[in-house]
Amino acid sequence: QLQLVESGGGLVQPGGSLRLSCVASGFTIEYYAIGWFRRAPGKEREGVSCISSGGVITNFADSVKGRFTISRDNAKNTVHLQMNSLKPEDTAVYYCAVDLDSRSCRHGPNEYDYWGQGSQVTVSS
Repeated sequence: QLQLVESGGGLVQPGGSLRLSCVASGFTIEYYAIGWFRRAPGKEREGVSCISSGGVITNFADSVKGRFTISRDNAKNTVHLQMNSLKPEDTAVYYCAVDLDSRSCRHGPNEYDYWGQGSQVTVSS
């Protein structure tokens, strides 16, 4: 059974850091693009970042450039999202998702086939 499980969220003060992890089971991540998305209260789901099967990174959100870094550990079948210099506007539920039809990153959330349950990130003083 294909599954994605996120972890690493929590409450952090502005300027702090968190590292989200997305552990995959039921498939091998090295053959697919994996994306991170987020949904803030009252807002539409937003693409954050994606990493292709070849390790090419696409940042979907200009607001996270220079602060968030996506990486993959194929040996552990895990994708990480390192988030630094967090801001209150980064508060959201963060989801990882896999695109089973592409090795490259596609922008539309509807392109992604399986999603994790989400991890809450709250940035507040």
